[in-house]
Amino acid sequence: MRKSYLKILGLASLLTIASCSLDDDRVNFQYTPLHITNASLPDTFELGRVYTVDVNILRPDDCTLLDQFDVRRSFTDSTQIRTVSAVGITLDKEDCAEVNDELQDGFQFEVLYTKSYIFRFYTGDDTEGEPEFLEIEVPVKE
Repeated sequence: MRKSYLKILGLASLLTIASCSLDDDRVNFQYTPLHITNASLPDTFELGRVYTVDVNILRPDDCTLLDQFDVRRSFTDSTQIRTVSAVGITLDKEDCAEVNDELQDGFQFEVLYTKSYIFRFYTGDDTEGEPEFLEIEVPVKE
């Protein structure tokens, strides 16, 4: 009896899983870079402190939402470079209205090095498809 019950339960589970389908009621999305229009940083950093970096971001339509910031690190002998991109989520919908809203958001940044920091904020691509950046240098005082 127990073996029959397990066979029926297994068959029912298999049919339930097999009957699931992906239909058009689900909302799909894609990640997209958003243009940063402005950033606010202090004139100098103090070693060991944590700062909030305020950023203005252009939201092109009502189907696009800000998701996160991507901060990539590189350096030279005399500076620490941080390349900052705003990552948005764009919903796959056909009826998106253009809004061109400017959103304000920010992220926390901890000063760990005594060398100057150069922030490169992604502002979009030029006419040839090359990325453009707003660059702000902030020296560190010990």
